[in-house]
Amino acid sequence: MENTHMLSLHQLSKRYGPVQALKEVAFDVPAGSVFGVLGPNGSGKTTLLGIVMDVLKADAGTYAWFGQPPHHSLRRRIGALLETPNFYHYYSAIRNLQIAAAIKQRGHDDIERVLKLCGLWERKDSKFSTYSLGMKQRLAIASALLGNPEVLLLDEPTNGLDPAGIAEIRELIRELGRQGTTVIMASHLLDEVEKVCTHVAILKKGVLLTSGHVDEVLASEDMLEVSAVDNATLENVLSAMPGLRSLRRHNGGFQVVFENGFSAEALNKHCFEQGVTLNYLALRRKSLEARFIELTN
Repeated sequence: MENTHMLSLHQLSKRYGPVQALKEVAFDVPAGSVFGVLGPNGSGKTTLLGIVMDVLKADAGTYAWFGQPPHHSLRRRIGALLETPNFYHYYSAIRNLQIAAAIKQRGHDDIERVLKLCGLWERKDSKFSTYSLGMKQRLAIASALLGNPEVLLLDEPTNGLDPAGIAEIRELIRELGRQGTTVIMASHLLDEVEKVCTHVAILKKGVLLTSGHVDEVLASEDMLEVSAVDNATLENVLSAMPGLRSLRRHNGGFQVVFENGFSAEALNKHCFEQGVTLNYLALRRKSLEARFIELTN
């Protein structure tokens, strides 16, 4: 299973009149990953999920589930939560899932498993109306998990939840990933993707900016901040250093980024050997926030 792709997109494009919702988007979702489709609102995330669930038709491009072209029988291997599900408020969790299983025609014997997995077994007989926001969303995910699909698709799974509910859903998604379910989730929250996902694709106005392992895509570059009494000479020394990627003035000194990283110690030593004594030197890790804003601006 290791090198298989659960989902592969090949140059998917979609327009709504003058609006290009997706433009030649291509990436692969590895089996067993928790894959985040990250982007601000209006970036094409929901359109993308709609196409791969066969709810929308792409104008161009193709996609494949489990290495096969889309086919009705493949739908049984995919669980999806794309909009708020309709549960009956006066029925219990168990009764609601029995109805959901009847509609899907699968998962009747799976209800106990999904309720336990989603942490709702103790409250299985409680009416849906008595559930907290987080519990309601966990029941929705339990419903999507009926029949034990190999892939779970979630569109903004923590939207509208309170902080406690957000924490519950994030923990549940991590747990599903640990158990080997491939999860594909759309989110506009960098924090969410960073905390929950193993892989990410970043969309902006329908264009794929980058995709890959979270650690690589959102790698934070180290930035060094330096200053000296003689900043003019310091600037000349820094400008001539090998591997310099960027140099800019900041707070009466400079911010520098090097291609392959450069330790503060090595920089200090180099400047001293060039006759410049630093009076300020600090290492600033570039936050993921800054990286995301840089990618999407």
